[in-house]
Amino acid sequence: MKFSIQINEGPYQHQSSDTAYQFTKAALEAGHEIFRVFFYHDAVNVATRLAIPPQDDRNITKLWQELAEQHKLDLVVCIAAAQRRGLLDEAEAKRQGKDANNIATGFRISGLGQLIEAGIQADRLIVFGD
Repeated sequence: MKFSIQINEGPYQHQSSDTAYQFTKAALEAGHEIFRVFFYHDAVNVATRLAIPPQDDRNITKLWQELAEQHKLDLVVCIAAAQRRGLLDEAEAKRQGKDANNIATGFRISGLGQLIEAGIQADRLIVFGD
């Protein structure tokens, strides 16, 4: 089965990112395909390269990066939600006249069209969080 994943809640305020990560990992281990993972609303905060969780806590950004690298996952961050929260890639920072970017390696910023495509291309779109 081909899944697309949508995550709506922030990585440290809600269990959605962890649950989505565990579901995605289990689905891949079971032989399923993941078409795309779309980070929306506060979930875009998963994609920052500047977060430093305590040593005894999990690093959800790193976990997603490793899973994406291992399975060639498409990790897409909603551009509107990202901009509202100060998350920019290099191109968007330049376009907006900012002097820095903060998106983590393995994530990319794009629009809601990517979420629509994910829903069309997958057999199931699974949504984590409100």
